[in-house]
Amino acid sequence: MLRRTLGLVTAGSVLAGSVLAACASPTAAPAYRVLVFTRTAGFRHDSIPAGVKAVRDLGRTGGFGVDATEDPAVFEPANLARYKVVMFLNTTGDVLDEGQQGAFEGYIRGGGGYVGVHAAADTEDGWAFYGELVGARFASHPAVQRATVVVADRTHPATAHVGPTWIRTDEWYNFRTNPRGAVQVLATLDESTYSGGTMGADHPIAWYHGVGAGRAFYTGGGHTVEAYGDAAFRDHLLGGIRYAAGA
Repeated sequence: MLRRTLGLVTAGSVLAGSVLAACASPTAAPAYRVLVFTRTAGFRHDSIPAGVKAVRDLGRTGGFGVDATEDPAVFEPANLARYKVVMFLNTTGDVLDEGQQGAFEGYIRGGGGYVGVHAAADTEDGWAFYGELVGARFASHPAVQRATVVVADRTHPATAHVGPTWIRTDEWYNFRTNPRGAVQVLATLDESTYSGGTMGADHPIAWYHGVGAGRAFYTGGGHTVEAYGDAAFRDHLLGGIRYAAGA
């Protein structure tokens, strides 16, 4: 009797395992895709690989796919249409030709998303549309140092996870113009907490805005390798990506 009972239990276990295996759902397809563009025609940040890895990690946990490239040939309408967001991650200099610029402008104005990280503000200096998109252009920076970031908007997904002030170490950009009025400022720098700031009491360092039917987010952080291992900064990037994706 015992042997018969054990046989039934074993058979039932096998059957249950088979049913569970059959019902297990496959890995969910990503909700959308992000293109990370890292081409440089000027200074090249050694933090680019760490940045790409961080965005890939965010994609795995955040439910979006990530492709990374330095090839400007991907900037053509049919390919860009595959992505909800294009991120310029520490790009520098002139990285697109006129045809590629036109494709990217059409993508943004038609509803695409843009995320600019750090040296994205030191990119495509002669292209007026890109200046509008990024919000402000790089002027100068002091040495890497710790500073206090004053958070103006704690409802946006890029800054909702931090307090009213956010103390972190980075290379803090000064910009040629103050973007306030053309963008929605998320955070500013308190220049009294570090040396080398040139913008005074109102020094935006992260912002977002609409461009045509598209959405743009920029953060001045992201110079150092260490930034991309910082959970708060990674969540900052994730919130920017989600905003740009309309997610």
